[in-house]
Amino acid sequence: MKKLLLLVLFITVTAVTYAGGYRVSVQGQRAMAMGHTGVAVVNSAELVFFNPAGLVYLENKLNVSVGASGIFTDVIYQNSETGISAETDNSVGTPLNLYASYRVNDWMSVGLGVYTPYGSEVTWPTDWAGSHLVNNIDLSAIFIQPTVSFKISDYFSIGGGPIYAIGSVNFNRNADRFATDFDGNRSNITIDDGGITNWGWTIGAMFNPTENLRLGFNYRSEIDIKAEGGDATFANFPNSTNPLVPPNGATTFDAELPLPAELTLGVSYEHKKWLFAFDYNRQFWNAYESLNLSFANGVSSINPRQYKNSSVYRFGLQYQATEKIALRAGYYRDESPVQPGFFAPETPRNDSDGFSGGVSYAITSRLAIDASFFYLKFQEVDASYDFASDGVSFGGTYESSAFGPGLGLTYKM
Repeated sequence: MKKLLLLVLFITVTAVTYAGGYRVSVQGQRAMAMGHTGVAVVNSAELVFFNPAGLVYLENKLNVSVGASGIFTDVIYQNSETGISAETDNSVGTPLNLYASYRVNDWMSVGLGVYTPYGSEVTWPTDWAGSHLVNNIDLSAIFIQPTVSFKISDYFSIGGGPIYAIGSVNFNRNADRFATDFDGNRSNITIDDGGITNWGWTIGAMFNPTENLRLGFNYRSEIDIKAEGGDATFANFPNSTNPLVPPNGATTFDAELPLPAELTLGVSYEHKKWLFAFDYNRQFWNAYESLNLSFANGVSSINPRQYKNSSVYRFGLQYQATEKIALRAGYYRDESPVQPGFFAPETPRNDSDGFSGGVSYAITSRLAIDASFFYLKFQEVDASYDFASDGVSFGGTYESSAFGPGLGLTYKM
């Protein structure tokens, strides 16, 4: 039962990590339609997120972009040897974003971004074969990012600012494969914590060697998430005098883990009505080596994860069809940071291909509607999780996909 308590801690922090280890990037409608490219594209206040250095090149004094997406995800699990299968409920996430920039003078602009880079939900059938790892998980995060941008010359600019992260998580799983109370109800643990906060920072640069060619750079720092005094509830455990059997009721936990730093390099080229963009994004997941955990009863545990650094390759295209209509399309290849033996059903993440498109329609010279969509197809993978409390690996074949339509507004004056 001591191993059970350690696993509870392990799963608790893994649930928070789910936000980073399984990320569908939707940080702007225009960028999303172009394969989530944007580090070298100057077309809206979405630059607050993608590259604050570009804000000084926006033509208007005030720029505002607001948007939301509905993300529908689905995961199918099957073990061909046992014949067991399960499918998650079709979960719906609603990431939001709000960006604003203001030109102070010819060489300085300021901006503010409020966005949800992490937010997802996975719900497996109750008491399914992997319920000792996860039944359901619901997490969200909000980033608040003030920025400032300086034009060094017509060809070069820099920008950046702090990031304030706020997160919450709710997670439930059964105790192990067979544990029940005396009435046969499965023993389970629920983890809940909110208001988890910390600071990070971002810095960017933009170089414009010609009128039509832009080069961009953006770096976001690692943010350490610290859960302190989070709520943990034990239910349906048998009443026992055995000290290894946890009592039913509430206790607390502490945990800490890194959200990795990431670096994005990009280029855009504009020719007449066409705009091409390419971004290379590197995520430094090697910071996530292990989980250091502590429980209110004094138990501590170190759990190896050994994630690897991963890359995302993004391609975007825009065509200005008319004065009022801009068409966009994109593709991106996203590598998974998860290594063999660490594939858990609360983070069903593997290599994926993303396809996107969208359109902007200018209602007036100041206001435009932005629509986008993406379809993300994860590679089918045979994988296992080898660190369950009973020492038995849990594995099988996973098929995953995600679809996300989005809508936003862009205002400038």
